[in-house]
Amino acid sequence: MNINFNKNNDNLVPVIIQDDRTLQVLMLGYMNEEAFNKTKEEGIVTFFSRSKNRLWTKGEESGNFLTVKSIETDCDNDTILIKVIPKNTVCHTGSFSCFGEKAPKGFLYELEEKISQRIDGRFENSYTYSLYQKGINKMAQKVGEEAVELVIEAKDNNDDLFKNEAADLLYHFLILLKAKNLQLENIEEILLDRNK
Repeated sequence: MNINFNKNNDNLVPVIIQDDRTLQVLMLGYMNEEAFNKTKEEGIVTFFSRSKNRLWTKGEESGNFLTVKSIETDCDNDTILIKVIPKNTVCHTGSFSCFGEKAPKGFLYELEEKISQRIDGRFENSYTYSLYQKGINKMAQKVGEEAVELVIEAKDNNDDLFKNEAADLLYHFLILLKAKNLQLENIEEILLDRNK
């Protein structure tokens, strides 16, 4: 990665922070070369704070660290995009993002991760883990039941019931994907490929 830190007089480049799961933009900060290298080495986002005039690790006071998942640069090598897993809220105001609250778009990836955690962690009191323990046939049957219920609601005029059945179907579909050792991203890849 050949980042052009010398393009501006202050030797800083803008850094866009994006949630790796939902792709929601969380914040904008700045890095000099030292902050960038520290971020790469530690896997936790560190900026150069213009107001404090020093390196500043996001979460050093609040504990709301940003764990790095990937780092990319733009076509001119003068802007950085870092995809992260936020530990908690990102904005100093207590909001999920400096650009507002958590958006529902992309939440399926967060839900997929929670489902995986409940199954892998063997959460005994969890409906998710309980269904998983019953085996692939029961999970597949549940997806079928939810699909039929969605079709039935589609024929009526109650949007709330339809949306709830659609949510139930997606939830159980994600459990079935986990059981098959697949992820939502694998299905998106097929849809993307079909769209070419």
